[in-house]
Amino acid sequence: MSDAPVLLDVSPAGVAVVTINRPEKHNAFNAEVIAALSETFETLRANPGNVRMVLLRGAGPSFSAGADLEWMQSAAHFDETDNEQDALALATMLKRLYDLPQMTVAMVQGAAMGGGAGLLAACDVGVVMADAKIRFSEVRLGLTPATIAPYVIRAIGPKWTRALFASGESFDGNFAYHMGLAQYVVANMEEMTAMEEHLAKLAFETAPGAVADAKQLVDEVTGREIDHGLAVHTAKAIAKRRVSEEGREGLAAFLERRKPSWAE
Repeated sequence: MSDAPVLLDVSPAGVAVVTINRPEKHNAFNAEVIAALSETFETLRANPGNVRMVLLRGAGPSFSAGADLEWMQSAAHFDETDNEQDALALATMLKRLYDLPQMTVAMVQGAAMGGGAGLLAACDVGVVMADAKIRFSEVRLGLTPATIAPYVIRAIGPKWTRALFASGESFDGNFAYHMGLAQYVVANMEEMTAMEEHLAKLAFETAPGAVADAKQLVDEVTGREIDHGLAVHTAKAIAKRRVSEEGREGLAAFLERRKPSWAE
């Protein structure tokens, strides 16, 4: 296997597998990993037609143990400005993951700590092993989970986020599922593989442009008052989709009782 910190493999069908490749370090973040992930996500964003689903994995026994100790030791000697630039690289990487137009799926086994748990929160779908160990561990180090906070809050709401950020408590995959941090919990790798195949089947039944617009719609609607202005906004959104190439093809396929072009 390559010694690159992040691996990208895209199948001919259009499934992209992004693998954090530091198994000996439990896929802990350092500047190289963050930069490689950020570049990979930007590459996938720029090629939406060729990729229908993005799977995010960790090589070896863990998804990601969060920040690398050597990286944190180096950062301890930074001044505040240098630390801000270092943290901005992580925040940018997470934003690029969150903004991907494709369906994104975190496949979590073993440890998902700190920023690793943030990756899970930033993906559209989380599939976690029941015995996974997840923790927002920053406060145990005298830090705060600042860059991952927007994604965790959107995933599980402010109440659970405050509780888990404040306590630094560890929890398993079942707990993550019941909170809404993960959408599926599996018992073993065989079940995880089956879930991957299930989600891929769903991804290839959906129109790529509609998926991207639907994801954006969630952000546009979340937190807004349900009033006439929002009604107008959503009406314009569906009207735009109805007259789009995908919208017309989807309706024609339904009426003609055939598969639409994106599902063939």
